[in-house]
Amino acid sequence: QVQLVESGGGLVQSGESLRLSCAASGIRFGNCAMGWYRQAPGKQRELVASITSGGSPNYADSVKGRFTISRDNAKNTVYLQMNNLKPEDTAVYYCNAKLMNLVIWGQGTQVTVSS
Repeated sequence: QVQLVESGGGLVQSGESLRLSCAASGIRFGNCAMGWYRQAPGKQRELVASITSGGSPNYADSVKGRFTISRDNAKNTVYLQMNNLKPEDTAVYYCNAKLMNLVIWGQGTQVTVSS
C-alpha cells in the first residue's frame, strides 16, 4: 500500500520552531522527488519546499532562510525544519511524492502559529 504519513504539526508561538516528518511506504522512496505544500483557510495550496531524489532543495521565497527540507533515504522519510515561525505560516502542511507519472499526497498536519 502506497502511503505518506505526516507528523510533527502543532501549536507554537511566533518565533518558535517545529520539525515536520513524512514517512513513506510502498514506494521506491529514493527515486522520488519529495515536497512539502501548505494550504491556509481560503487560500490555494502552495509549494513550500521540495527536494529532488539527488538531494537538491528548492524553497518558496516566503520561507527561504527559515525552513530547511531534508531527506533520509534509509528511513524513507522527508523532513521540514521550520524555524522562526510566523503567524502567516499557519496552514495544513501536506507531504507530496512524485515518481514519473505517480503523485502521492499525505493526509496533512496542522501547523498553527500564534502571535
